[in-house]
Amino acid sequence: MSKENYYYKYSEYLKNHYHEKVYKLPVNLPITCPNRLEGLGCTFCSDVGTGFEAMDSRVSVRDQLIQTQTYIRSRYKATKFIAYFQNYTNTFMPLEQLMSYLQEAAEIEDIVEIAISTRPDCIRDDYLDRLLHFSMCTHIAITIELGLQTANYHTLKSIHRGHGLAEYIDACMRIKKRGFSLCTHVILNLPGDITDDAIETAKILSVTGNDLVKLHSLYIAKGTEMAKDYEKGNFEICSKTDYFQRLRYFLEYLRPDIAVERLFSRIPEKDAIFCNWQTSWWKLLDEFHTYMAETDSFQGKQCTYMNGPALKHFDRNENDIIKEYSSDNERRKRKI
Repeated sequence: MSKENYYYKYSEYLKNHYHEKVYKLPVNLPITCPNRLEGLGCTFCSDVGTGFEAMDSRVSVRDQLIQTQTYIRSRYKATKFIAYFQNYTNTFMPLEQLMSYLQEAAEIEDIVEIAISTRPDCIRDDYLDRLLHFSMCTHIAITIELGLQTANYHTLKSIHRGHGLAEYIDACMRIKKRGFSLCTHVILNLPGDITDDAIETAKILSVTGNDLVKLHSLYIAKGTEMAKDYEKGNFEICSKTDYFQRLRYFLEYLRPDIAVERLFSRIPEKDAIFCNWQTSWWKLLDEFHTYMAETDSFQGKQCTYMNGPALKHFDRNENDIIKEYSSDNERRKRKI
C-alpha cells in the first residue's frame, strides 16, 4: 500500500493473492441467527438480515452461484470467484449441514475461495477443524467474516448484540490458529460510540490477526428496533463530518497490511429511513479521499502501539538514560 492510496484496498489484496480480479458471489442460506431465537436480534438488523438484494434462500446453493456467476462472467469477463455465504449466521447449523452447503459451492467451476459470514459465539473447534480439512482437500481458501461492530462492550449490550468482546477475541484466536483468513465487520457510528471507540476498535482488530475489515456506516433499516428509537428521537446519528473523522482515525490506527473491503454501507433506498446522509456511497468515497489528502492521513500512520512501545525508552543513548535516572533519584531525595 502506498501513502497516495490512503488505505489498502480489498481489490489490491485479491490481486496480490490471485493475480487477477476476483468477484464475490453472494449466497443466501435458509438459516437464522442465534440472537433471534428468543428475541428480535440486534437492534439495527432487519427481518431479511443483510440480504436485501440476495436471491431467495429456497434456491439451491448451486443455482444461486451459477446464475450470478453467469451474469458476472458475461459482464466483466471474470474467471475467478468467491462464494460468499453472506446473510445471517452461516455457522449456526448442524456441522454436517454446513459442510454439505460448502461442498455444493466447491463443485462450481472457478470458485477459488469461500467466505463465511458468522458471529463470534458461533465459532467452535470442531467446526473449524472440518473447515480446515475441507480446504486442504478441495484447495479452496476459506475466509471467515465475524460481525463485531464495535469494541465498546457497553454499546454491544445496548444494541442487543448477544455477545461481548471476549467472545470475539476467543473466536479470532481459534480462527487464526488454523491459518484461515479473518475479516471483521465494524460500524463506526453506532449510538453511544465516539471517536475513541473507533480507535480502540482499530487496535483490537490489529492485534487479533485480522487480514480484512469491512466498514459499514450506520443505516437505519425500516421496521427495526433502532428505527423505532430513531423516529422517537431517542438518539441522533453523527454528522458526515464526524464520521469522516472517525473513519480517518480508525484507518490511521489500523495495521497497514489489513485490507479494507468497504467504507460505507449500501442499502436500497426503499428499505431504509436513513443511509449515508442521503448521499450516494461513491460520492462519499470521493469526498473522503479528498479529506484524507487534506489531512495528510493514511492507513497505519499511528499504528505504533504494538510490541511494547514504552520500551523504546531504553533504545536511546545509555549515558542519557543513566543521567535521567540519576536526576529522578535526586528529586526523590529532596522530597524526602
